[in-house]
Amino acid sequence: MTAVDLVHERRGSGPPLVLLHGIGHHWRAWEPVLDLLAAHHDVIAVDLPGFGRSPVPAAGVTGMPGLVNALASFITSLGLARETLPHVAGNSLGGAIALELAAAGHVASATALSPAGFASAGQLRYAVAVLTAHRLVSRLPTPLVRAVLRSPRLRAAAFGMLLSRPGQITVERAVADSLALRHGPAFRSVARASRGYAFTGAPTVPVTIAWGTRDLILRPRQAAVARRGLPNATHVDLPGCGHVPMSDDPDLVADLILTTTGAKQPPS
Repeated sequence: MTAVDLVHERRGSGPPLVLLHGIGHHWRAWEPVLDLLAAHHDVIAVDLPGFGRSPVPAAGVTGMPGLVNALASFITSLGLARETLPHVAGNSLGGAIALELAAAGHVASATALSPAGFASAGQLRYAVAVLTAHRLVSRLPTPLVRAVLRSPRLRAAAFGMLLSRPGQITVERAVADSLALRHGPAFRSVARASRGYAFTGAPTVPVTIAWGTRDLILRPRQAAVARRGLPNATHVDLPGCGHVPMSDDPDLVADLILTTTGAKQPPS
C-alpha cells in the first residue's frame, strides 16, 4: 500500500509525531489531544489501512507485518525520517503497531496506550467479541444511531465499555466514531489476523506503556505481562481511564506522550 493512500490529519510544527488509532476507530480518536500535542510537534494522525477514510490495500490487510510495513512506508514517503526519526504514539491496535515500529528501528520513541499484543487467547477473544458487538449495533439505520446518541444516557451506555467517562464525548464525535466502526472494511480481517499475535520485540528507543485502570476491553492485568516482556520500558497507570484514554483524560495522556518524546520533562 502506498503512503498516499493513508488519509491523515496534520497539525503543528516541530519534531514529527505519528498517532495511530485502534481497530475500528479513525484518526479522530486523537482529537481531544491533537492541539495539546501540536503545540510541541508536527502531529500526523493517521487513518490506518482499511479504517476511517483509508482504503484497504490491493493485497488486503495481511496482519501485523502488513500494517507495520504500510506505516513504515508512510513515514518514509512523507520524508519524516529524512533528517530525524519521528516519534509515534498508538492506542490498542495502534499501540502494538507503535511498539513494532520501535522494535524495527523506524521511530525515535513509542508511547503505547493499552496496546494489543499482551493478551491471552481468551482475553483476546473477549476483546474482539465486545468490539464486534459494538460494530453490529453501529449498523442500525443512521437516523436511529443519531437519535440514540443524542440522549446523554444512551450515549453513555453505548460508549461505557470503551470510555470511563462517556459523558465527555460529544454527540458529533459519538456519531462519527460509530460510523467509522460500521464502515471500517478491514475490521474482520484485522480481527482474524490478531489471533495468536503477541508482541515479542525488544525496542532500544524510549518506550512508555500506559494502561487505563478502568480499561474494560484490554484489561489492566495485561499490563503485568507487558512489564515482564519489556522491563526496560517506562510503565504507567492511567488512573480512572478506560480503553481510549485520550478521551477520558486528554491532559494526562498528552503530558505522557510529550514526556516520552522529550518535549516535556518528567514530573519530579
